Amino acid sequence: MWRWAVAVWAVAVIVGGGFTLWLQDSVKPPGPYRWEQAEATSTPSLPEGWETQCPTPSAGADEDGPVAIACLIVTTR
Repeated sequence: MWRWAVAVWAVAVIVGGGFTLWLQDSVKPPGPYRWEQAEATSTPSLPEGWETQCPTPSAGADEDGPVAIACLIVTTR
C-alpha cells in the first residue's frame, strides 16, 4: 500500500512541476527586451534655512546612549 502512495505522490510532484514550468513560460511578456530612457527630472532643492527647521539634540539629553533624530522636509515643485 505504501508503494502506491509513494508512486502517486511522485506522479503528483512530476505533474505539478511540469505545470509550473509550462505556466511560468506563458506568463512572461513577449520580447524583445530593451532598456528605455527615463525622462530627465531635476532633483528639488531644499528650502533656505532648512538646517534651523530640523531639531538638534541637546548635550546630555539621553544618558543611556546616542540620540537619533530624523528630519523630514516636504517640498513642492
